[in-house]
Amino acid sequence: MHLPGVLLIGVFGEGSGEIDASPEDVLRDFRVARINDASQAGEACSSETIDCVLVSPGNEFSGFDALEQLRAQGISTPVVVWDPGITAADAVRLVREGAWQCLGFGNTSLQLREILDQAVEQRRDDEKTSRRSAASTQKWRAFLIGNSDPMETVAETISLVGPRRCTVLISGETGTGKEMAARALHMASPRAHMNMVAINCTALPENLLEAELFGHTKGAFTGATNQRVGRFEQAHKGTIFLDEIGDMPLELQAKILRVLQDREIQRLGSSETIKVDVRVIAATNVDLLERVKQGRFREDLYYRLNVVPLKMPPLRKRAADIPALVSHFLKKICQSEDIPVKRIAPAALERLTLNAWPGNVRQLENAIEMAVAVSGERDLIDNRDFGFAGGVVSTARKQSTEFQLGDGVDFDTAVTRFELSMLQRALEATDGNKTAAAERLGIKRTTLVMKLRSFENSGFLLQAS
Repeated sequence: MHLPGVLLIGVFGEGSGEIDASPEDVLRDFRVARINDASQAGEACSSETIDCVLVSPGNEFSGFDALEQLRAQGISTPVVVWDPGITAADAVRLVREGAWQCLGFGNTSLQLREILDQAVEQRRDDEKTSRRSAASTQKWRAFLIGNSDPMETVAETISLVGPRRCTVLISGETGTGKEMAARALHMASPRAHMNMVAINCTALPENLLEAELFGHTKGAFTGATNQRVGRFEQAHKGTIFLDEIGDMPLELQAKILRVLQDREIQRLGSSETIKVDVRVIAATNVDLLERVKQGRFREDLYYRLNVVPLKMPPLRKRAADIPALVSHFLKKICQSEDIPVKRIAPAALERLTLNAWPGNVRQLENAIEMAVAVSGERDLIDNRDFGFAGGVVSTARKQSTEFQLGDGVDFDTAVTRFELSMLQRALEATDGNKTAAAERLGIKRTTLVMKLRSFENSGFLLQAS
């Protein structure tokens, strides 16, 4: 490992009796870059790897002056101030204003050296945390395909609440990707290295669901030949995802409420309580408030779950994401089949984007999987592959095409042309009203205007006319 770098600002070692060792001894295991005042710090930090800053004020500037200039230059490296003449009050002020540590009269060279070592260690720990955070962001964002405005809203919510422990209730139509959002929330949290345990509340009858969630002792019921740990215990220190929570039986809802309130469970057949530390994420495709009115869902549980609501948009509200989703599913499916990644004809991509998709993202993925299968050895998927077995695109909205896209067009050009076609059709449907067209496409008005300007500058509007 390379020697840590220290940026030395000021008169350290130049005065008599200011330290009980030579500057060379104190800084012998550091790479030292020395400047006379803090105004040069930005340039020094850009040309050197600096792990901490040592400020030694003199007659020309004070510790406060140095801190102000360092902040102005955006330097976040730990700052240690060495000033033998400093008062206790000023030392406290310096720390409050951002100094990492302040030493002076009564401190020794050994103490200064220890503080510099600690500052370097802190800096490197901060860099590791920052790298882990960036990597974590990349990981959780990969679960959310698309950058339409509705999906950016989802991503923003996850980035804000992901690091928290709060319970999240994800709602949305079937197939909108609620479990993917739950996995993104888990990956965005400090629990990402622990288990995320998922269970579908409609997949098991009531008695088996309770045993699955809470575990059971040997002999707790017929067939319980061994003790079993439940899903909540499996998710200890991690996340549990309760899918289709709206269909959970009322009696079991009361026990889920207890877990949320007391953070403890009881296995079936046991009176012993077991503490669990879990983050609960629930999902539903039904209106839980309506279920509350019908007496089919506990009101107190609803409010316990709905601490942070997260609504997944249907695919028809984020049609701009379909090209990215198609590309993602093509790669995923072809890789799972161990075949070269297929291409999709622009005309087929256009039809997919115009489809209503009542089954949302799940239906689109199934359609891509079918097309990959029926396309056989061909590397280009076209309309006939989606028309097989019932006509997936038979519900597509019929609209005129402003230009013809040949099968030989490369994918990026095809997507660009198709995106322009979508914008033009939305404007036609709204009589040129950009605000209404943007709402129809699920994007901001400024985004629509910028895209149109970009197409105009690149010549695509001329080509399409």
